[in-house]
Amino acid sequence: MVKSMTGFGQSKIEYENFYISVEIRSVNHRYLDFHIRMPHQFMQLEDKIKKICQQYVSRGRVDCYVNIEGSGLVKRKLAIDWNLIDEYYQYITNLKDRFQINGNIQLSDLLQRNELIEIVEKELDNEELDQAILQAVEEAVQNLTNMRIIEGQVLKQQLDQNIDQMKDQLKKINDLIPVVQKEYEERLTKRISEYTEGLIDDSRVLTEIAIFSERSDITEELTRLQSHVQQFQSTFELKGPVGRKFDFLVQEMNREVNTIGSKSNSIEISQSVVELKTIIEKIREQVQNIE
Repeated sequence: MVKSMTGFGQSKIEYENFYISVEIRSVNHRYLDFHIRMPHQFMQLEDKIKKICQQYVSRGRVDCYVNIEGSGLVKRKLAIDWNLIDEYYQYITNLKDRFQINGNIQLSDLLQRNELIEIVEKELDNEELDQAILQAVEEAVQNLTNMRIIEGQVLKQQLDQNIDQMKDQLKKINDLIPVVQKEYEERLTKRISEYTEGLIDDSRVLTEIAIFSERSDITEELTRLQSHVQQFQSTFELKGPVGRKFDFLVQEMNREVNTIGSKSNSIEISQSVVELKTIIEKIREQVQNIE
């Protein structure tokens, strides 16, 4: 099954005390390049999240965003420094007695001092929350995979169309080969006749034709090119990632077409070579996005 490397998936899970949202985006990349952004206190789950994603994604740059909100994430409590409060209270009392300052010591005099009373947050070790995060990640990557499959089917349709166009051009070239040889034989015979005043040496004509045929023979290149096209089509039926094999086949097809172009002495075949190069370039761009 052909899968695109481009896709998007998301999921949301809501519990009584917290809310989880996960977004996963992927684009094409030569290898699997995984990046995750999530609250620091949950980074111990990074390896597990990566392993979940690797079950569904083999190639591409993958960006995973995990957002957790809620009151159940931390526990808050007061931290009171009683010894420092005692010293502070004694200091104010001595100050009032020494300078004969009237007035009572107010509670606000103590509460406004951050060094005396502060709120401390402690991250909770919540196994249920960890499992919920992993569940949300798996749902998101499944949605991502579904989108990559849909995009892959669109790519396959486009590739099928381009391969059919390649086959049309290959058939055209195959049909042209005997025509080109026949035309060359006629031109050669006419030219020799003009220079020899009608006296034609058949052996010389046959020798020249043989040299021309050997120099411009593209049968082997066409055979290999047709084989690459067949392998390309059969690759669609393979299981697992096939993008790299497509890359290789496109390179080989381009190599054979270039050789055909360099050997061709026919305007019609050269035109087909240009068309083949154009089609192969389209295919190259399309397979760059296949996993």
